[in-house]
Amino acid sequence: MPSLGADMDAGTIVEWKVHPGDVVHRGDILAVIDTDKADIDAESFEEGVIGELLVGEGEKVPVGTVLATFLGADVAQATAAPIPEVVEVPAPEQRVFSPLVRHLAEREHVDLHTVHGSGPGGAIRRADVEAMTRRRVSPRARRLAAAHGVDLAGVPATGPITGADVEAVAGRAPTRTEDRQQTMQQRTAALMERSNREIPHYYLALDCELSSVIAWLDERNTGVAPRERVVPGAVILAAISRAAMEVRGFNGWWQDGAYVESPTVQLGCVVALRGGGLLVPVIAAAETLTVAETMAAMYGSVERARSGRLRSSELVQPSITVSSLGDQGADAVYGVIYPPQVALVGVGRVGERAWARDGLIGARPVVRLTLAADHRASDGHQGSRFLRAIERWLRDPATMDTKGQS
Repeated sequence: MPSLGADMDAGTIVEWKVHPGDVVHRGDILAVIDTDKADIDAESFEEGVIGELLVGEGEKVPVGTVLATFLGADVAQATAAPIPEVVEVPAPEQRVFSPLVRHLAEREHVDLHTVHGSGPGGAIRRADVEAMTRRRVSPRARRLAAAHGVDLAGVPATGPITGADVEAVAGRAPTRTEDRQQTMQQRTAALMERSNREIPHYYLALDCELSSVIAWLDERNTGVAPRERVVPGAVILAAISRAAMEVRGFNGWWQDGAYVESPTVQLGCVVALRGGGLLVPVIAAAETLTVAETMAAMYGSVERARSGRLRSSELVQPSITVSSLGDQGADAVYGVIYPPQVALVGVGRVGERAWARDGLIGARPVVRLTLAADHRASDGHQGSRFLRAIERWLRDPATMDTKGQS
């Protein structure tokens, strides 16, 4: 069971995405894990063949528990076909299924005696149970369950699960989503209390004029499909990532009484969830990404965070965090550092303000950047250099949109 956050001590296997004998590669999704924050897609960091699944779906186990055995990449290369999930049929009249199929049927309240088996000799496969499950839940019930965070496995029903069954469960007890939001808020409050108690914060602010950014984006986004357009927030993230690699003291952690610099920028982006609560998915090696790649990573992580399906690689420890209020936010945000990090950059809304240039005053697009930093790892002079480095990158955004130019 992976640790998907410093405050996680256990997780539940919601669904296995692999079976014994499956060949997997780095980045493949192995399982969906239920945490207090969200359902997380746990990714593989190795290549090989799945041996045995040691923890069943629906089981909650502590962090560090072995979930499955993993055979080496050499076995994967030598494997011509996956290990069959279904054992041989000992007798024509006996229904045969694996422990995994039995567990799935129990979780979904499916009577295996009513399932038509598509395997050899009528043996029941996982797909047969899943097909039966789909027939037993109405479309409206599925929509309501998703909206209210209701686990369909826990909905009592004598027949197919209907919308009324889901509404009855949602009406009598807090939903899983509501429980998660309450837990997240409590843990965030405890973490911020610890941060204010232990970290000697200092704060700086700098207004950055974004005429160059807006003009570049207007040209770049012309004729581009809406999903491929870049917003100012992505340009600002790219600039922060590059500045964090330039100026020491802000991209790392305070550990065992000393500052530890991160070799790459693990950029944490605060995401406010609908209904309350915060998640901080990470954009890995953010300083190596173009502006377009930063936009794609930002859009994807926000979308997955709000749908409750982040990837495990997005929940590693950030080396620096950005809190952005967006276009509908306030002019400035003064954040609290997430320990053991040593810095948090706040990004206010981009708005038109009076700005003097060459002795003339005019309306210009401006954003206020704030820095909350740990005085044990840096000082005000370093913090000023860091903010000025961000500003310098924002003056020429095109240099951040080409590989090898940063």
